[in-house]
Amino acid sequence: MLIDTLYNGVEIHRQEKILCACFLKPHSILSTCPVAGGLRFDLTCVYNHQSCEPAGHSKRLSAQPCDDPHSYRRTICAQYGLPAEQCATLGTAANMHNACIAQQQFRGLTVAAICTGGVDANAGRVGDPATVVETATGFESLTTATTVPGPGTINTMVFISRPLTPGALTRCIMTATEAKVAVLQELAVNSRYSDGLATGTGTDQIAVAALENDEVPLTSSGKHVKLGEMIGRAVYEATKQSLARQNQLTPISQCSAKIHLERFGLNRIGMQDMICAFLDQELAALLRSNFLAIERDPLTVAAVAALVHLRDKISWGVLPQTCQQEIMAAHAAQVACAVSGQYERLAAYREQLATSAATEDNHAFLMLACRALALGFADKWSVLTDASL
Repeated sequence: MLIDTLYNGVEIHRQEKILCACFLKPHSILSTCPVAGGLRFDLTCVYNHQSCEPAGHSKRLSAQPCDDPHSYRRTICAQYGLPAEQCATLGTAANMHNACIAQQQFRGLTVAAICTGGVDANAGRVGDPATVVETATGFESLTTATTVPGPGTINTMVFISRPLTPGALTRCIMTATEAKVAVLQELAVNSRYSDGLATGTGTDQIAVAALENDEVPLTSSGKHVKLGEMIGRAVYEATKQSLARQNQLTPISQCSAKIHLERFGLNRIGMQDMICAFLDQELAALLRSNFLAIERDPLTVAAVAALVHLRDKISWGVLPQTCQQEIMAAHAAQVACAVSGQYERLAAYREQLATSAATEDNHAFLMLACRALALGFADKWSVLTDASL
């Protein structure tokens, strides 16, 4: 089915598990595709294919996409009637019906971005521990890697209605990648392989295509030029929308204290258990039954997010570790105040939490945050109980 035509130069078709960009006019294409990747001028199609069954992303088309990408391309092209030798392949577990298209236009120049995205199980931060090493005989598993990658890929296709120099075409990939990272940072997407914020997934792919005609090629696509701005805005919008559709990942869904803490090794049940360890049995039961209201309260989320950000600043060396205890105790006290509503108790909370703020490891940090939440919760309900007597 034809779903869009871009600047009369590219047709976008979607059928079952494939989204095809068919070139009506010659384009220069630069891509990360394992087959027909790099800089090409002879392609008639770039496609994004969903290489899994839709039920739970659990039944994949074997390991063919990674182990034998040439055969994979032939199989997919034969199925959909495409000329294999003139196609470049992007593969993903994302649903093609969740693909998003965003366009920018300025003085006759058009930039279109088409993205599919999923980050639930494979989001990572650049420099995270690798799971495999490539050798002359293939990919070898690294025994030191403790986390096996799950499904999750952000695939990006960018189409530009003007010729570009090879250097400018290459720079497009940098600009588009920065746009993707900006989305992940704003949504506070956690790495699944470290305690850092994600910058992408381990399987992200991109293809950029620029129309070939008699116009003078554009020479720059960085942030200072209009083309770079247009690429950034289009990729940002398409990426953000695709993550909302595929993972229900939105700014509102990320308003969660648990989400900000989970990259340090804490899930929702573990968070409840850790908070309840500081409460008596009655208050613990009350906390569990009201947990969602506490965890998603905007003031509490803001205080927890600030505490996490300050920990990052210390980890990155922006703030000195010699000031860690004072900084973390003061801002953990803000977490307690946000829950209890008793900001006049800030100094008292700070004093109570000072000892817990002295240790640097992730478990100690989580204990500090959860103890602060518990202090605030206990005081919140003590006031309500007293008022009802």
